[in-house]
Amino acid sequence: MMASQMPRKQGGNVLVIGSGIIGVSVANYLLKAGFGVDVVDPAIPGSKDQCSYGNAGGICPGSCIPNSMPGVLGNVPKWLMDPEGPLHVRLAYLPHALPWLLRFLAASRKSRVEEISAAMRSLHRFTFECYEPLIKEAGCEELLQKRGQLFVHESAEGAASGAYGLDLRRRHGVRVEILNQGEIQDLEPALAPIFKSAVYLPDQGQCPNPGRLVAKLAELATRNGARFHRARVASFEKVDGRVVGVRLEDGTVMRADQFVLAAGAWSTELSRQLGDRIPFESERGYHVMVKGADTGLKIQTISADRKFVLSPMEEGLRIAGNVEFSGLRKPPNMHRADALLKQARPMFKKIEDGEVSRWMGHRPGTPDSIPVIDRAGRADNVIYAFGHGHQGLIAGAVTGKVVAEMASGQPTSVDLTPFRRDRF
Repeated sequence: MMASQMPRKQGGNVLVIGSGIIGVSVANYLLKAGFGVDVVDPAIPGSKDQCSYGNAGGICPGSCIPNSMPGVLGNVPKWLMDPEGPLHVRLAYLPHALPWLLRFLAASRKSRVEEISAAMRSLHRFTFECYEPLIKEAGCEELLQKRGQLFVHESAEGAASGAYGLDLRRRHGVRVEILNQGEIQDLEPALAPIFKSAVYLPDQGQCPNPGRLVAKLAELATRNGARFHRARVASFEKVDGRVVGVRLEDGTVMRADQFVLAAGAWSTELSRQLGDRIPFESERGYHVMVKGADTGLKIQTISADRKFVLSPMEEGLRIAGNVEFSGLRKPPNMHRADALLKQARPMFKKIEDGEVSRWMGHRPGTPDSIPVIDRAGRADNVIYAFGHGHQGLIAGAVTGKVVAEMASGQPTSVDLTPFRRDRF
């Protein structure tokens, strides 16, 4: 057995497990707080192997609508019966996913939705404030664009039908505009005139290349002293109930003073080793990229009826969506990616054919749409920062800041009570 001990820093040494958008954000804020930082992940930061790579690109401080809303139960049968619908559960996997799905439905109670929405807004409202200094220092300010976000409906009544969601946003201080057909065309002329109403959120942002953002933030952390290791953590090493190191798959033990578990969908097994059984599923998501597609689209646009996202990216058009429950090991079903492209074509006045690539990734999902940001139950020098689901890119930098505050023993910028590990 080999052991690796990081050189000590004045603030102590922290080992971060995971190098996606959460992990690299945590690493950068820990460095700013004076810690020595090592990051361990088998994937290259920003690569296709990470969930962050395939994100639709929204960086939205106004994101405060949970996935499970009142009335969701009435939609589930329709979604499941539609082979191209936004939700799919592999039949053989249903017994495993059922407890999570029941908790998901329980989270749609109005009283719980109010709590979750407030928690989402409390975390996301600082997203620009926390990203901007990192992005500026990393030299990639073009990766944060503030163009707003558009939810389009194919009926004139569609936008108004989500009155409760609109009210939630407005009560949390999010600017909302309701558009008619003509106003949609004025704002986003690339869209076909099939949309009769829309909700426009002018203060939202987007990233035109999430993978490159993760890579640039990893480069920044490296320049400032972080060390990245391509390896997989197999277990924790404990002495008298305290974690003193992690054992890698090759048997190497890496030691540190504190640890951050930010391994996305792979966090479940490691957190269980520390005595925490957190309800957690991979919400497998798909995207299709049409390289070089010049649709003219400028604003990230969501089909509110069909539940997928159109995002103009540096390399072309990204169409992202779907929630599939099949676990971490089942091969992807790229027919679901193809269905996204098929449904997206009628949304544009023109969409040129280009090189098409398909991708599937594992969103780390809790049933109530918000992450776990807390200390482990049986090891207070391990901080959890996982379960961001569809909101990882939005909350990455804010999570990085509050984790660094936790590691430093400071009061956190966000009340973390709603994100505790034992809330389920």
